[in-house]
Amino acid sequence: MTEEIRHEIVSRHQGGASIRRIAEDLDLARQTVRDAIVRWEAERTGPEAYPALPTRRRRASALDAYDAAIRQWLQRYPDITVTRLLEELQAQGFTGHYTILRERVKELRPRPTREPVVRFETSMGSQAQMDYSTYDLDFTGEGRRRVHLFSYILSYSRRQYLHFVETQDLPTTLREHIRAFEHLGGVARTCLYDNMKVVVLRHGDEGPLYNPKFLAFATHYGYKPWACRVRRSQTKGKVERHFHYVEKNLLNGRTFASLDHLNKVTARWLAEVADVRVHRETQQRPIDRHAEEQPHLIPLPVTPYAVAAVEYRVVNVDGFIVYQQNSYSVPWRHIGLALPVRVTESELIVYGPGVDEMARHRLLPRGQTGQRSEQKEHRPAADPRVQQALLRERFAELGPLAGRFLDGLIRDQRYSNPQAFKILALQSTYARVDLLAALERAVRFGAYSLNAIERILAAQARPQGILDALADRELRHLPAHLRDNPVSPRPTTEYRNLVEESTDHGPPQDPGPDGPTANEPHDDADRPV
Repeated sequence: MTEEIRHEIVSRHQGGASIRRIAEDLDLARQTVRDAIVRWEAERTGPEAYPALPTRRRRASALDAYDAAIRQWLQRYPDITVTRLLEELQAQGFTGHYTILRERVKELRPRPTREPVVRFETSMGSQAQMDYSTYDLDFTGEGRRRVHLFSYILSYSRRQYLHFVETQDLPTTLREHIRAFEHLGGVARTCLYDNMKVVVLRHGDEGPLYNPKFLAFATHYGYKPWACRVRRSQTKGKVERHFHYVEKNLLNGRTFASLDHLNKVTARWLAEVADVRVHRETQQRPIDRHAEEQPHLIPLPVTPYAVAAVEYRVVNVDGFIVYQQNSYSVPWRHIGLALPVRVTESELIVYGPGVDEMARHRLLPRGQTGQRSEQKEHRPAADPRVQQALLRERFAELGPLAGRFLDGLIRDQRYSNPQAFKILALQSTYARVDLLAALERAVRFGAYSLNAIERILAAQARPQGILDALADRELRHLPAHLRDNPVSPRPTTEYRNLVEESTDHGPPQDPGPDGPTANEPHDDADRPV
């Protein structure tokens, strides 16, 4: 034990802290703390008041003669293995075995001193701490599932926001931050985090590299994120310790039907138990200290941060987009297009090419897969003539050649409408120019069928990703003067007057179409450089 740790133990003991509390705060065994206090009292009052601690005598061993050598080796090479040390001692005449040497090395090897964690209190509104804790719970209505407890606590008042969630991704983390800020009526100027990926991308020589998306969120609310040192969870002791309190007082002895039921019980427990208890360290109720702290928090902005993720999804041939293995309907006329999709906590919203809302669905539960959310108005009309009118409109967007192919398809194929819709859906797989080339070849050879188009594309084209499809679509909307090069290359003779000088240092002369003038130098050696 170092003098620093011993001094910290004595100081806390004089301040009235219990042995259990000192041991927990300094991450020491209670017996170690008790021994330090007894020795300190014996030094101050004399051994008669506090008798010396009993010592256990060690039996004599053949290894005792090698203690000095062992100490020297451990001092020179602190990380030397017992096997390597046994080889050296055997060379000096030691006849014992590995086990007895291992126990002796365990006694004599210097132990690294652990830096004590000194508790400090923060001023009102200056700091908060946030973290997740993961639990596998047995719900009576949903079975066993893994949930994550989001915790945000104000360091001064100890008032906290808790909410159980399904995932620790960035949208969920930002959304729960916003709810915590609204629950507590403001934002602390600094918030401590561990090294979760949504906050810290990695640690470098110059410190942590923060996730730029998370920094944008923190900037919106005007607070500073602070990443704790790696493997140093003690620096977030307030929130880490509160998880233990939650496990013993909220989760212990209770059953929950579902995640929603768990969060309802948690909100009630926060209001009726956690907020109104007398805190062991502050000796005040968190709700009362929060009333003092709330005016010192950063006020909330008028507009909350936009958390909903925006992604692109391709409308398949059935008129659905797929998100998390579930399908959501959109109007059939958009088959084959890549459309922006905005996903909130409870809804999925689909926008058209002009960024106008075209569909809104309630988000299907994350645990369900293979489900469909369909709206009747999105389905195609049952009348084949109405379907053909829609198909002619979509094929006309591809150009007159596509219209000719559709006419031939309707003439030659009995079930032309389903084939035409599937050809439109190929726009999500192949570039527009490749699809037009396939239609042109099919028209040239009179092959008016879906199979013919698919064979031509398989032989001549390469499938593209969704980003390529988006780039191809946007490129078609660029004005013609942006796609063309408006400035043609100029001949180098037009630039000679800028670098050449006449022999009489007069103004430069145009060489004309017949070459240099009489006043211009003809020998390259005479040209000025």
